[in-house]
Amino acid sequence: MGSVVRSRKIWLGIGLFLLGILIPYWLKPQLLGLDQLLQTMNQKTDGSALMVNAFLVVSINTIISTPQFLSVVMLGDGMADAFNCPGFKTIIPLTVVPLAYVIVNVMTPLNYSFGATDIFLWLSIAVMQKLSKQKLNMGMKLLVFSQLIFGVAWLNQIPFLTSYGFGQGSLSIKIKQVAIQIGFGQVLALYANVLFFIFVASAITLWIYLILYMEKWAISQDLHRAQLEANESRSGREVLHLVHDLKTPLATIEGLVSLMEIRWPDPKMREYCQTIYGSINSMSKMVSEILYEDRKNWCELKELIDYIRASRLSGTNLKVDIELEGEPQSSLYINKIRLTRAIINLIDNALDAIQGRENGRVVLRAKTLQNTVKLEVEDNGYGILANDVKSIWKTGYSTKNHPGVGLAFVQKVAEGHEGSVNIKSEVGQGTKVWITLPLGESQ
Repeated sequence: MGSVVRSRKIWLGIGLFLLGILIPYWLKPQLLGLDQLLQTMNQKTDGSALMVNAFLVVSINTIISTPQFLSVVMLGDGMADAFNCPGFKTIIPLTVVPLAYVIVNVMTPLNYSFGATDIFLWLSIAVMQKLSKQKLNMGMKLLVFSQLIFGVAWLNQIPFLTSYGFGQGSLSIKIKQVAIQIGFGQVLALYANVLFFIFVASAITLWIYLILYMEKWAISQDLHRAQLEANESRSGREVLHLVHDLKTPLATIEGLVSLMEIRWPDPKMREYCQTIYGSINSMSKMVSEILYEDRKNWCELKELIDYIRASRLSGTNLKVDIELEGEPQSSLYINKIRLTRAIINLIDNALDAIQGRENGRVVLRAKTLQNTVKLEVEDNGYGILANDVKSIWKTGYSTKNHPGVGLAFVQKVAEGHEGSVNIKSEVGQGTKVWITLPLGESQ
């Protein structure tokens, strides 16, 4: 039920459905001059006036039908996604569109008939929906379907199609009757057929163009992501070669310090040499953690937080609040370098999110639970849309404000530590991203 409430498609579909019902009520016959049109056609009508009146009726029917048909498309898609039932894409149009016509006819004095034209429209839109495979957004669908509806609506003005269920509404029947009476039946049929083929062909052409454009755009995005991954891989290899080369000078320094310790057996010199040994050992561990992704060591939670603070915030004027909840001495079996890079990535994203906001705040929070530890980065920035959350884990995905490049790496690091990463965001309220890792005792 919660997925239904959060579905933007469902709410948009409901809004369009209500709009489609209210438009005929707002566009009353008196306001549009339709009552005067009917009276004029009863008295005397020439050919040119008949064509103008037919165009006016088709335009009004298009204005009324467009939000109704778009609403069933959005409702069908939203309900199918919410309940994971593709059948809703068929059931909802079959029931909602006739219901809309019933409500409209109750609210207005004109008779809007649900007939062969509407069935033809629904089948056309259903086929286009299926073939497009959800590649078109709402604006594109509006452009295509409005042209399609306007073109198909001209079938209501073809006299010989009346017996087949086309054009059963009061205005359409009246126009066709007058056309036959004044000898313009064939002219009206030709006029309607030409406009039908022009606008339907235009809608189909635009639909094919937009699908091809979206496919090309999707391919370019995939290519862009592939290029980013290739660049990241190349950069990673270069870093690994560089780090590997650091092993040699470290070994040389260690050997020279050993010679110094033997050559000058002075207590103070021995103390200095032990300090150098400690630094070499720490550097060697860092090199190993960078060089080998699977290389892990035991690390206290407080030590990790201090290392993150020193790596990201030391020497800067950036303000990040740090909160430790639970046991700071809890042990983690981690690759400290890679996990630090992941947390720093989240901090950078959070700092970007609060730029330009008054009282912007970023919090790094560590919580120890029974068998896990949570490393949270929270901000009160702009937040992200619910529909964008699924995309932010893709390599190369970024937004202007938040969260941006690097979350694919964060997810990879979390999974490499037998953990997980989650996100919660509200537009205008902020974002919280947390990494859950097992404690040392639970591994």
